[in-house]
Amino acid sequence: MSEHQQSINLTKEVLPVERAVASLVTALHHYETEQQSHIAVQPRLVTFCQPVETIDLAQWLMRQKSYPRLFWMNREQDFSVAGLGVADTIQLERSETNSASFERFQKALATKDPHARYFGGFCFNTEEKQEPIWQEFPSFSFVLPLIQLTFENNQHSLSCHLWLESGDTLTTKISAIIALLKSIVDVDVAAVPILPAVKTISYNPDEHGWKAQCNKAIQRFACGELDKIMLARQTVLEFEEMFSPLIFQLRYPYPQNTIYRFYFEPVANHAFFSFTPERLYRRNGNKLLTEALAGTCSKEMITGGDIHASEALLNSEKDIREHNFVREMIYEELLKICSTIDMEEEVDVLQLHRLAHLYTRCSATLKPEFEHDSAVLQLLHPTPAVGGVPKLPILQHIMDLEPFSRGWYAGPVGWASRDAAEFAVGIRSALVNGRYAYLYSGAGLVKGSDPALEWQEVEQKIGDILAMTKQKQ
Repeated sequence: MSEHQQSINLTKEVLPVERAVASLVTALHHYETEQQSHIAVQPRLVTFCQPVETIDLAQWLMRQKSYPRLFWMNREQDFSVAGLGVADTIQLERSETNSASFERFQKALATKDPHARYFGGFCFNTEEKQEPIWQEFPSFSFVLPLIQLTFENNQHSLSCHLWLESGDTLTTKISAIIALLKSIVDVDVAAVPILPAVKTISYNPDEHGWKAQCNKAIQRFACGELDKIMLARQTVLEFEEMFSPLIFQLRYPYPQNTIYRFYFEPVANHAFFSFTPERLYRRNGNKLLTEALAGTCSKEMITGGDIHASEALLNSEKDIREHNFVREMIYEELLKICSTIDMEEEVDVLQLHRLAHLYTRCSATLKPEFEHDSAVLQLLHPTPAVGGVPKLPILQHIMDLEPFSRGWYAGPVGWASRDAAEFAVGIRSALVNGRYAYLYSGAGLVKGSDPALEWQEVEQKIGDILAMTKQKQ
């Protein structure tokens, strides 16, 4: 286990990115010269960091041509990261249960430096047979970026991670970082590119298949097998030509929306991204923040604003019932691993541009034996909002009913270190593979749900992404 972390802050001076790159290269050469041994005898992480002038992280990332590329912004918009390359990775290719995957992830993370943040995601169901379109997105994949542009504590910085395993050659590792630093391209003032034209659009399942799928689920309610299930639809867009999936990040039309942004592009033109309003949890040591988010109202369908959406949701028996399923299940689950739980009594409404959601915050203290992410992930994923009730059989029901594999859709996405983590639920998301984009959206079904209305809801939930395909320069 590595406890040998070193952070080298170069200067307090705020530099343009070009000068910051030169400063980092000089510091790396100096560090190499200083070291008595150039062969690592034990794992060690050295982080070199330089403050830089204010810069748009997504635009900067768009200009870079190295992979993988990743982007993360939290819901409060006070912490964001654009990452390039791989200093270290935690990854699992094989299929096994979600619980086994989470345990394997935790064991790997425990061997890493406690200060290192790894960014990535998990499959929704690691036992599900994945379609070829998900081949670059294994059961889980997390990356410590080689180069990282960060906005945190109201300051921008450019940093690089020198990660040394036992036996690594210092010169080789430093040379790789310097080569990537020298390839960095400055942001220019060119207009943001637009997406190419959409050639075809199709649905999986189509509307007839969707209604049949929903009715099968509703029959299972009548038999007592289920109380709630979230079923999803895959919308397939074929574009006229290949494009950079980062255009979706740059073209997002509602930047003030209270959402997380997650983007992971392991190879060129093959990316998964999410504009999700839903926090799975935030952990800092033994302190846990989570929430119940379920129940949706479309402001376009009611032709009203925030007040009308709140009234519609808070007076909707179906949405309140769906929300209470989620809220009560989260509380009951947290009792297993938490010593204190503070679930807000009043239901709030989370307002987005097109949609509104019922929302209840929850804070808790983890018991000492559960102060790690494997325990929390196993407990909270899948939430009733993206899975269903009862929890244990729901993964099999979803595989039986849905005609596609979910991949990373609705899985935990975000970052983790040994002592802290933040995961969002990867909804309002899409997978881009060459000329094709696969958009995913779902609706929560309970007894009394109307499949026709749920079809409209899944269409509304991808409205923001579809809007970007219609934008002009």
